[in-house]
Amino acid sequence: MFPVVWIGRRVLDGRPTINRAHWVTTVVHFAVMALIGSAIIEAVQLGQTWRGWVIPLPAEVGWLLMMATGTVVVLTVLNLAWRGLGAPFAIALSRRLAIDWMYAWTRNPMVLGGLTFLVALGLWFRSSLFVLWVLVLLMPAILVFVKGYEERELEIRFGASYLEYKARTPMLWPRKPEE
Repeated sequence: MFPVVWIGRRVLDGRPTINRAHWVTTVVHFAVMALIGSAIIEAVQLGQTWRGWVIPLPAEVGWLLMMATGTVVVLTVLNLAWRGLGAPFAIALSRRLAIDWMYAWTRNPMVLGGLTFLVALGLWFRSSLFVLWVLVLLMPAILVFVKGYEERELEIRFGASYLEYKARTPMLWPRKPEE
């Protein structure tokens, strides 16, 4: 993940134009999706089969949290599609900034929802190893991607409007929007 972010950022900063941002972001997003997707598949398989470090919670707690956090992820995707005229990752890059509803509370509600969904999945598996993997390996990798690549790419595509949004909205941890 780290080399993909580093190379993508170098290529993007080499000639920071909107057209270049579109194609570089498409390539970076597909590489990141492949890396994260394969890592999640492997971690899920291991989380289901390895029975060490069992979390002493009923699996139903994890299932309920998965339903709640999964709903948040779906709603942020719908919000991005409706307001930003796009979709997550390179499926369809947003054409407008999505800055209302959940995006008014945090710039990355989909990242926050996805990470909490994966923690809930680990609770459903009752697997401490899976939860640790999400918190210690996956979360830092995703945050490096968001901070090291995605924020710069959004600055190039949306300019001053993104910088203003970035200045007033927290990166990850939600905060009530200023009126």
